[in-house]
Amino acid sequence: MSKDFYTVKKQVEVEMEERKSIFICNIKRVTNEEEAMNFINEIKIKYKDATHNVYAYITNNGISMRYSDDGEPQGTAGPPVLEVLKRENLNNVAVVVTRYFGGILLGAGGLVRAYSASCKQGVDAAGKVKESEAIVFELKCDYEKYGKINNYLSKRNIIIKNVEFTEIVTIEIMAFFNEFQKIRQDLIEMLNGNDIINIKEENVTCFVDDEGKIMEVPS
Repeated sequence: MSKDFYTVKKQVEVEMEERKSIFICNIKRVTNEEEAMNFINEIKIKYKDATHNVYAYITNNGISMRYSDDGEPQGTAGPPVLEVLKRENLNNVAVVVTRYFGGILLGAGGLVRAYSASCKQGVDAAGKVKESEAIVFELKCDYEKYGKINNYLSKRNIIIKNVEFTEIVTIEIMAFFNEFQKIRQDLIEMLNGNDIINIKEENVTCFVDDEGKIMEVPS
């Protein structure tokens, strides 16, 4: 990835009141635009009696973005929500801010502030986790080499996804993309120059904990 992106740790729903209007923010981590729209439609059905269901999402490393004012004055709802997501460097996230009108007009400036505040409240409640790019690969070795390789892997910032013990040992590993070549070269040297490493998945989204360690799912 060309820049650091974050996503939300968990799905949350938070509510606030602004001059008798109720604003409900629902926010969720998604992996693509289809998931984003499915989530948005679920919330719109859940709150089908609301005055407005404003939404925004960002996916594809910040490239794919979309928003809707859903009947609010143009530019007073969807864009402010999207701007909060952009300002927080969020990716793979969808948010719906539902409004139940309380009878008092907020004006354009008031709407921008209220929708922005509701979205920010949702982001803060959901928490943020850093995204990174990973690669999943498979390594095959004999039992004689397994101990040495396992000792090496235990000291690396990786995830061992699976180990199979048959006639040989097969290890499935997830590693940060930018560390893969170094790990691969080290393993080849341990295997006396034999390159029996098979890449299974590239461009995999992974997460980074507060200590910089790789995670599959935010904790």
